[in-house]
Amino acid sequence: MAFKFVTFLALVAVARAGILAPVAYSAPLAYATPVTKTLVAAPLTKTIVADEYDPNPQYSYSYGISDALTGDQKSQQESRSGDVVQGSYSLIDADGYKRTVDYTADPIHGFNAAVRREPLAIKTVAPVVAAKTIVAQPAYAAYAAPVAKTISYAAPVAKTISYAAPAVTKTIVSQPAYASYAAPAYYH
Repeated sequence: MAFKFVTFLALVAVARAGILAPVAYSAPLAYATPVTKTLVAAPLTKTIVADEYDPNPQYSYSYGISDALTGDQKSQQESRSGDVVQGSYSLIDADGYKRTVDYTADPIHGFNAAVRREPLAIKTVAPVVAAKTIVAQPAYAAYAAPVAKTISYAAPVAKTISYAAPAVTKTIVSQPAYASYAAPAYYH
């Protein structure tokens, strides 16, 4: 911020010194009249189309899925006549039971459902009686533990350099044994 202020003062000083000549501006020769646009909105009209009312709607549909790869089996059927709807759906639960739901709905009794569960029919296959078949078993080779491989090598020959070691002397200074400790004397 201070740099901007210093730069502005330097510019004012140069302008007052007369180094920069003032710039002259001329007035425009003619003024253009402003263009005005007036938008008028068209009146909106709303057209209401009455839906056709069917006092007695009727429909019926059904579908079924049986996927052998995933084991997914489900089905549904429903029909309507006026305000009365009735139908059923079934599916295979994870525990292997088939769940079937029968339902009805009408304006007097509301929605009612009856659920029943039944185990899936287990398919039994007659046992196949076959002649005694001998299947040759593969011969197993005896297993031996792997042999540890011993690698021996000679250590590298070290180049021997002999030199005289400096004489080292060890000096032991015995300290006198102190029987008691006395606080140091303070000198003023």
